[in-house]
Amino acid sequence: MSGSLPEMPLQIDIVSDVVCPWCIIGYQQLQRALAELPGRFDVDLHWHPFELNPGMPASGQDLREHLAQKYGTTPAQSAAARERLTTLAESLGFRFDYFDGMRMVNTFRAHQLLHWAAEEGRQTELKLALFEAFFTRREDVNDEQVLVTVAARAGLSSADAMTVLRDARYAMPVREAQQQWLDREMHAVPNFVFNQQFSVPGAQEADTFVRVLTRIYDQQLAHA
Repeated sequence: MSGSLPEMPLQIDIVSDVVCPWCIIGYQQLQRALAELPGRFDVDLHWHPFELNPGMPASGQDLREHLAQKYGTTPAQSAAARERLTTLAESLGFRFDYFDGMRMVNTFRAHQLLHWAAEEGRQTELKLALFEAFFTRREDVNDEQVLVTVAARAGLSSADAMTVLRDARYAMPVREAQQQWLDREMHAVPNFVFNQQFSVPGAQEADTFVRVLTRIYDQQLAHA
């Protein structure tokens, strides 16, 4: 075969939550992997909702208290995990700014905005802005005004974002989408699904994504 390799279609479905540190780390690792395979794929990326804490009250919960209650994490373990995550994220071009008093929050409203943003063609922009809002800017991504501001940062209409939040028109579609993934036995995030066939759970290293993507590409090329 001579000449450059052809570009192949690649649908990527990412099931995640905006307060999940491993979700943004996994995404950054995936982007690094794709950068190592230039010109191979025409990527069609979609984000899907998953609530780590669907029963979280609107007021949220102290993060250390939440981790201790949910996972039995000690203060020392929490501090070590924060340091590890911060260092890893920094190496991937993302900044975690953990702080005393940081709170875990409900993300259902954020997922409704993301559903709307997909229709507006700005879903990835909003998703990344929400990760930044929670982990870097110390913002409450359940707060209505914060969400409207984040939507504007992502290039969306503030007025439309406010309307979407107040009339909750996407509440049911989000619930249905969440249930579809739960029905597929997906109970942890992140999860990356390639071409609706290959599921890769967890925030894998870039090299792992490269191997998966190379295998997918070779299979597509063989059947082209």
